[in-house]
Amino acid sequence: MSKLVIAGGTGFLGNKLIDFYTSKYNEIVVLTRGKSRKKENISYVNWDAKTINKWHTSLNNADVLINLTGKSVDCRFTKENKALILNSRTESTTALGNAINLVANPPKVWLNASSAAISHPNKEENGEDFMLYVGLEWEKAFNAIKNPNTRKVALRISLVFGKEGGALIPLKKITKLGLGGKQGSGKQMVSWVHTKDFVATTNYAIENQAITGPIVVAAPDAISNTKLMSTIRQTLNVPFGLPAFSWMLKIGGFIIGTEPSLILNSMKVYPEKLEKNGYEFRFDTLKSALKDILK
Repeated sequence: MSKLVIAGGTGFLGNKLIDFYTSKYNEIVVLTRGKSRKKENISYVNWDAKTINKWHTSLNNADVLINLTGKSVDCRFTKENKALILNSRTESTTALGNAINLVANPPKVWLNASSAAISHPNKEENGEDFMLYVGLEWEKAFNAIKNPNTRKVALRISLVFGKEGGALIPLKKITKLGLGGKQGSGKQMVSWVHTKDFVATTNYAIENQAITGPIVVAAPDAISNTKLMSTIRQTLNVPFGLPAFSWMLKIGGFIIGTEPSLILNSMKVYPEKLEKNGYEFRFDTLKSALKDILK
């Protein structure tokens, strides 16, 4: 194939996509808030992720556009941070939608990140599900602008587990410190996906034109927080793990600057559309995923 554009491609997931697609495309363009530069067949193009200027020409003649832009949710959900989390996603999505309609040969397919929280709104332990609201507004922005010549897919991404980053890294660290017990009640459900399957599902969505609209990017093995932590302990050969009660997580989250609802809220989703279209997960169980990542 010829040309791939990745918006927000300098983070953990963006780098995974670049590693996978470098050999598959003649040209890769990464839209970034950093400086414009070129490295082999990868061009880094500066943009502010909200307004349209000369970066929009990068979309011309692109086969695929993947948008991962958004402020990290690993922060306290203050009023200011909530605005940044939401606006960074909706503004970039709107800018890309408008830019697509300005070029002569728009991308054939546009994959836009979204939140798996949409597929299972659940507020088991925390009174607010901010990420549900973000996901709804994100997809609203994605669908608001009509792009008649571009197939559009919303990636409702669950927790991504990987060796170099993602949600599993801090859990691995606390488990090795003997703090890997259940968190909160331990009953809250956790949906997850291995980085290799995350990347593979993007490629699957690109190659299968029957896939449109939202798809859940999660392994078919949602588990409870208690089961998650016990499986991590078993994989790391850690014999015990002290539990963390909800009030402890709230105090700890305040101290380290993160949001306890990311752990306490329950999310159980299933990749129905992917499986109906024939996708086979490389890591369809938590045990197999952790064995690969934590070995």
